[in-house]
Amino acid sequence: MSKKKRVTRSDVAKRAGVSETIVSYVVNNNRYVDKEKKKRVLAAIKELNYLPNYAARTLQGKKSNHIVFIADRIENEHFSGLVKEIEKHAYEQGYMISLCANRNTPDFVQQIISRQYDGIIISSISFKESCIQDFLDANIPVVLLHTREYKNISGVGLIGTGLYHGTKNSVRYLVDQGRKDIIYIDRYSKRGNFSSIEDLRYRGFVEEMSSLNQKIDETSIISGCRTQDEVVQKIQTYLAEGNRVDAICARNDNLACISMKAVQEMGFDVPKDIAIIGFDNSALSQFITPTLTTVAMEQSKIGQAAFDMLYGMIEEDEEPGRVEFAPQLIIRESV
Repeated sequence: MSKKKRVTRSDVAKRAGVSETIVSYVVNNNRYVDKEKKKRVLAAIKELNYLPNYAARTLQGKKSNHIVFIADRIENEHFSGLVKEIEKHAYEQGYMISLCANRNTPDFVQQIISRQYDGIIISSISFKESCIQDFLDANIPVVLLHTREYKNISGVGLIGTGLYHGTKNSVRYLVDQGRKDIIYIDRYSKRGNFSSIEDLRYRGFVEEMSSLNQKIDETSIISGCRTQDEVVQKIQTYLAEGNRVDAICARNDNLACISMKAVQEMGFDVPKDIAIIGFDNSALSQFITPTLTTVAMEQSKIGQAAFDMLYGMIEEDEEPGRVEFAPQLIIRESV
């Protein structure tokens, strides 16, 4: 069985009775074309199911209409929801989006650069500033979702998603409820990517605890775990050693649920003995028992703002800007 021949610009030109140059003008929408000729070209494109070769266009120095989203945990519900929103707005403007897990290696950076994406959106607490700078040096527009403090990066778009203030609001709510012994549950990572004070969720917890004159020291942070089971073990060991805990502020809903399981297994009642707050307002938060108090971000608006900013940088050569979004604390049964 012979392979079906790909429809070319020449085929469209012949069907429409015009030159290949006219077809190019219509496809790229970058020159005036007589209305009747344009009508014939568009009809031929539809009849022949012609698809422009975007890879070839990229090699010719033209836009690929393709952007990439780089994230720490692409399986995370939060990131998949963000990508869905970004993709929706990208598609409306004729762009495609690819999703890549973060890899802090020179090879990964070169792979991204060599594919000549028109722009990059990054949401990562561990992606090196030097890697971001490599993208900028390659003249690729970059928008960062603000997950941590960046010390030496300029010339990027920045979207404040509410991580810092969302965590501060969680701590303040727990303190207002009379909770005095609050601990923070940090991310687990097989690659050893744990949080520092540069991470906005971590910083929000530390700074709000300090500003409210709450006890805060190295024992207030459960970190350094490589698996979910290690998180459970560390929490239970901490409690078994007699340390008092009456509230848990978890980095995300998944960690909040892990924490809930850990304390319930030891006979503690949630929220009577220990209150728990998560982050991200995942679907899971509404279906566990008790239902989980959590922080919701304006995911739809964040996704649109990230693409709109990148689109402006690509299409209009706009200067990168900064947009901030406010989080919302969703009160449920776990506090």
